Amino acid sequence: MHQSPFSVTPAACLLSRCVSVGATSQDEIDSAFSEPSPVFSARLCEAEELIRKQKRLDEVQLQLELLKVDEQSADVAHGFHLSQKNEKLQLLGNHLLGVLREHKVLRQRLMQPLARTNLPVLAHLHASVVDSIRLMMDFIECLEEKLRSTHNRTTSTDSLTLLVCSVTDVEPQTVPQYPFAG
Repeated sequence: MHQSPFSVTPAACLLSRCVSVGATSQDEIDSAFSEPSPVFSARLCEAEELIRKQKRLDEVQLQLELLKVDEQSADVAHGFHLSQKNEKLQLLGNHLLGVLREHKVLRQRLMQPLARTNLPVLAHLHASVVDSIRLMMDFIECLEEKLRSTHNRTTSTDSLTLLVCSVTDVEPQTVPQYPFAG
């Protein structure tokens, strides 16, 4: 038995029946497959158009997301925002210098160089540097409070000791001594 290298599909069987009953001719079927006709391709054209529109919509949405990311990170590189950050950093630096002038021990400790402390800060790390500086400012304020509290505590302890000494010195002079008291 000889087997054909081609298999007959259900669609081919249907088209063959249509030709055999005279519903359509072989020429009409051949022309329908050679060039797009509304009978066979209307839904296909709509589907292709829908796919093209969806692809374009996806491209536009991707561009929109990229623009949003650019907008969020644009202030890092824009000169206006950098100048504002620079002014704030200068104010912070001036405040730190004032604090260091008041506290000699702290100034001496901070003046000791650490390894490679003068490296440039990359643009994408500026936000981290600003956050670190805020943390340092909080630390310095807390340190100043503790120093004032310690200073006040020592002065109040010294004052209390002086007061006790003064009271003990004054007590014998103010208590009357009666010769008949035993």
